[in-house]
Amino acid sequence: MATPPVETTPPETKTILPPQAIKAPAGQRLHALHYKLVLTLYRVFAISVLYLVLIGILAYAWVMGFYAVNNSWAAPVILSAADEKSLDFREKLVTSQQTIEDLKVDTKKLGDGVAEMKKHRAALLALEPELQAAIAREQNHNLVAGPALSTLDQQKLADNSKTQKVLETLNQVESNIHKDLTSGLITQGDAATQLAAVNQTRNAYTDSKIAEILLTDSVLDKTTVGTGSLDVLVKQAELRSEVAQLDVAINVAEKQLQEENRQIDRLHQAIATAKQNPYYLNASGGQTLYFAFVPYDDQAYATPGNTIYDCYLNMVLCHKVGSVKQVFPGEEQATHPIFKTQIRGFLIQMNLDHPESAKSKTVFMGRKPVLF
Repeated sequence: MATPPVETTPPETKTILPPQAIKAPAGQRLHALHYKLVLTLYRVFAISVLYLVLIGILAYAWVMGFYAVNNSWAAPVILSAADEKSLDFREKLVTSQQTIEDLKVDTKKLGDGVAEMKKHRAALLALEPELQAAIAREQNHNLVAGPALSTLDQQKLADNSKTQKVLETLNQVESNIHKDLTSGLITQGDAATQLAAVNQTRNAYTDSKIAEILLTDSVLDKTTVGTGSLDVLVKQAELRSEVAQLDVAINVAEKQLQEENRQIDRLHQAIATAKQNPYYLNASGGQTLYFAFVPYDDQAYATPGNTIYDCYLNMVLCHKVGSVKQVFPGEEQATHPIFKTQIRGFLIQMNLDHPESAKSKTVFMGRKPVLF
């Protein structure tokens, strides 16, 4: 069976008008225009900020990369005479100079003392030969005089013995004088004269005995080593001992003098070295000095006479501002002006034609960093 055809109704067609054909109210059109302008400005601002951020990142990366590979930069350092290091350095320098002055006073005293001891020693040594000669003369004299005095002593003893026998006869004479005086054979004056002669003879005998005893003492002195000779020997020993003590004292004083002179020389050398230190030059005052910190990686360009350049933006449009005057050997530590990390290096002194460059973050030595 055939299916009957289905009737279809064509869809209802809609007419779409272009936007220009739609006439919106004037307020709505102005609002849409403002919205479109703000959207355009926002897009321009966003793109600009994006490019600026990108440029900033690239510039930061360029600066970081530049300072990572550049080996000619230096960081100016402003040193003041009131800095702690400068004051401490100055104090130590003054202390060293005072020590030198004290050592000079000590060496002057030691030098004078050594000279006086040497003079005294020379005088004592000059006495030694004279003392030896005196001892020799005395010994030679004793060798001659001793036997002679001994012979005279024996003769004196014999004379005294004979005189004693004469005195025994005088005793009889004295008795006879008294008898004659009693008998009236002689006057009292004659008796007194004769008795005085007898007494004089006795006195002479007594003096002779005393002289013999003294002669015995002289013989003892000339023929034996007495206390007088021992005193001379003691003085000779004391003289030699004093000379030996002076030798020891002179030796010690000379060694001390040499050591103090060496210490003075060492202090002078230390001060001479210290005077080449930037802190001494800075503390001494008198004129404005300019210094810069150089890391060890950049030391190839830190040579006296090399040109110093200052740059805008720390790397471009560089111009000559001075030269390297001298390099200081002591190690210093500083903070990297870009990376803000601790680095090791040394200081240089700069001759600057433009003092304001001492306030720059970095300067460059030897050549311009980017050739313009």
